[in-house]
Amino acid sequence: MHCIRSRHSLLPLVGLLVAIVPGQASAQGNAPPVTARARADSARYPYTAADIRFMTGMIGHHAQAITMSELAPSRTDNGAIRTLAARIINAQRDEIAIMTRWLRERGQVVASADHAGHDGHAMMPGMLTPAQLQELTAARGREFDRLYLRLMIQHHEGAVTMVTELFGTDGAAQDQTVFRFASDVQVDQRTEIARMQRMLAAILFAPTAP
Repeated sequence: MHCIRSRHSLLPLVGLLVAIVPGQASAQGNAPPVTARARADSARYPYTAADIRFMTGMIGHHAQAITMSELAPSRTDNGAIRTLAARIINAQRDEIAIMTRWLRERGQVVASADHAGHDGHAMMPGMLTPAQLQELTAARGREFDRLYLRLMIQHHEGAVTMVTELFGTDGAAQDQTVFRFASDVQVDQRTEIARMQRMLAAILFAPTAP
């Protein structure tokens, strides 16, 4: 019976063990909860340079889709186009927030979404050229509807290509957040492409007024 120690008698031993490893407990305790969780996730699911490029690039890609969609309210009376544009704005703003948080938790510099759709991002798959964006900005009514759908289909197909390239890169997309986000982008954008193709066909083949 003399080998059994009470819980209280073990407390000095616990304190001694903590003192032997200085900094470990304090490092964990001082780290912000979100940062500590990110570090733990990174240890279990290592991220790669390809993951960083994808998340950084997709912020710029989404930013341009938002710019395109913000043109709709003042350029079309088509309710379906307005609803689609509003859905894209809301969804992609939320996704930009997810990507921005992921990058910052890993010590990456993140450009403002207001400027992320320009300069170095212009060569990403599906991105509009300045001439295409100017053409869309100048369009009105049915012409805007046609251009918006055609160019947004191009834009969404580019995002799907970016996901395909990520998944095809050795070691990439092992991080849980990157994998889930990229998978969601792939499914959601393919679904919207099919929807927009139907909408575009309805516009192109609709009878014109005499």
